[in-house]
Amino acid sequence: MQKILLYYKFTPIADPTALKLWQKTLCDGLNLQGRILISKHGLNGTVGGDMDNLKAYIKATKEFPGFSGIVFKWSDGGRENFPRMSVKVRPEIVAFDAADELQVNEAGVIGGGVHLKPKQVNELVEERGDEVVFFDGRNAHEAAIGKFKNAVVPDTHTSRDFIRELESGKYDDLKDKAIVTYCTGGIRCEILSSLMKNRGFKEVYQIDGGIVRYGEAYGDDGLWEGSLRVFDDRMTVDFSDHAAVIGACSHCGGQTNNYENCAWANCNDLVLICLFCKQNPDLLFHTDACREQAKVGATAST
Repeated sequence: MQKILLYYKFTPIADPTALKLWQKTLCDGLNLQGRILISKHGLNGTVGGDMDNLKAYIKATKEFPGFSGIVFKWSDGGRENFPRMSVKVRPEIVAFDAADELQVNEAGVIGGGVHLKPKQVNELVEERGDEVVFFDGRNAHEAAIGKFKNAVVPDTHTSRDFIRELESGKYDDLKDKAIVTYCTGGIRCEILSSLMKNRGFKEVYQIDGGIVRYGEAYGDDGLWEGSLRVFDDRMTVDFSDHAAVIGACSHCGGQTNNYENCAWANCNDLVLICLFCKQNPDLLFHTDACREQAKVGATAST
């Protein structure tokens, strides 16, 4: 039986390169595949493989100084969901362009938001209603198919866009609200919540374990709606058999949560496309972005 592990740990790493070599050797020896990023702030990993080998990986990794408290989350899937085993050293384990601003110690991120368990999230909303604002810590591409109800979705393409967004003034009216940040597994909100507090947001929370843990607790019968975008071969994950479909086909506008590579050769992007449009490509109009690219190509050829 195979599974996928998702995990991260913020703790000072004295020698990221040495940690990289050890993790790569460990994973190769256990026949795991996936992605691990390492920086001076800690590590961030997603690996798949046989259950026994994953348990051996957990045991070995927890023996490393500073990693004993890692929380490993299990997900459906396996080794085949990843093309290879990649272990890399980067300036940040999530690229917010905040390597110098982010501070960590053995307890984790310094100055981050208060962690809330899924039940505490619901209790906060029940107690304070409209005073609570969900703030998406992912990019708009991910939020297109799933988000918390009435959440604020910043105009971001990558995590590097968040500092610009926070400093734009768009969200200054939220600085006295109770902000609940959320992301897939929790790691991006560790950083985002600290960046928000550094910029004057007074009451900032983060969902402990992210959307994954909330979905495990409440499925589609809580405050979450839609599908979860994941960055492996699965593409999307639903928490129940009655998940809402909130994504819109980029061609016809119909409901879908299906991402596909754009058929326009010059586009090179993932787009939402419903089953009908996918099966009837001759009937499609290109999206606005594709049409603009087509104009560029036509102009260049004249």
